[in-house]
Amino acid sequence: MKRLFVALCALVAFGSECTSTDTWRPSADHTQIPIWPGAAPDGQPVPGQEIETPSTGLVAGRPWMAVTNVTRPTMTIYAPQGKNSGAAIVVFPGGGFQVLAIDLEGTEVCEWLISTGVTCVLLKYRVPSQPYDWRCNCRPDNLVTSTLALDDAQRTIGLVRLHAKEWHIDPHKIGVLGFSAGGYLAAEISTNFERRLYSNADDADKESARPDFAVLVYPGHVMTNNDGLNPNVPVSRETPSTFLVQAEDDNVDGVKQSLVYYASLKKAGVPVEMHLYAFGGHAFGLRRTQFPITDWPRLVETWLRTIGMISE
Repeated sequence: MKRLFVALCALVAFGSECTSTDTWRPSADHTQIPIWPGAAPDGQPVPGQEIETPSTGLVAGRPWMAVTNVTRPTMTIYAPQGKNSGAAIVVFPGGGFQVLAIDLEGTEVCEWLISTGVTCVLLKYRVPSQPYDWRCNCRPDNLVTSTLALDDAQRTIGLVRLHAKEWHIDPHKIGVLGFSAGGYLAAEISTNFERRLYSNADDADKESARPDFAVLVYPGHVMTNNDGLNPNVPVSRETPSTFLVQAEDDNVDGVKQSLVYYASLKKAGVPVEMHLYAFGGHAFGLRRTQFPITDWPRLVETWLRTIGMISE
């Protein structure tokens, strides 16, 4: 992960001039709302105002947008196009808990999901999220817990369940999908849902925070230095059905992260499906490349039908 933090910092430092994220807005047919009724709990200082920075690094020939210094998390609801399956997926973009790849692993994902009849809820969770700090070597890389981000994830799933009828969602078909650090957050919420980490704010926090299914794409942080499971993701038989996508040539988080999580799920008797490809690297999102891994969204659609979350 250290190489990822260096790369992200370089992107922020050498990308286009930073601008206020007020310029990043959902289109008129989507709804964006703050997830907390007031100040977010466990607030931590950040280096400055919320900013968005186009990257100089390209993915499939195009830059991506990095958002950082998020202190007021929001959720944006994307309604399905045409037929509504009743399923909903909360999307967690990656970015090493320092930034959010808000388009590459966020808005572009939502556009795919709504085309399949799935409601997409894009969570802009708080970053940087303590105790992560790219300026030092003090980050406990392999025994990390993203408290602020997990607060936001628990709150968001509760909100989606509370408003399920209003948003035409089946409260028993609410899943999560995360990339890289967001994949770790998907693992965290899949294993840390019984108790809120914060004081209840309203009725949303009385709803279950357990996802009904989870999709993890090139996740990080789930493995300890001795190749064991991170104790902050305590897999049990209550962990929801999970789908994993991973490239063997991932030189950021590494293939072992997904393998360790897969083995832990199998041991606990949790239904799990994993697709491991030779090539693809890290942070490819949904953008098409020459590698077979680029078709992973179609496999997710098949899996969702298999587990009864969507129909033909």
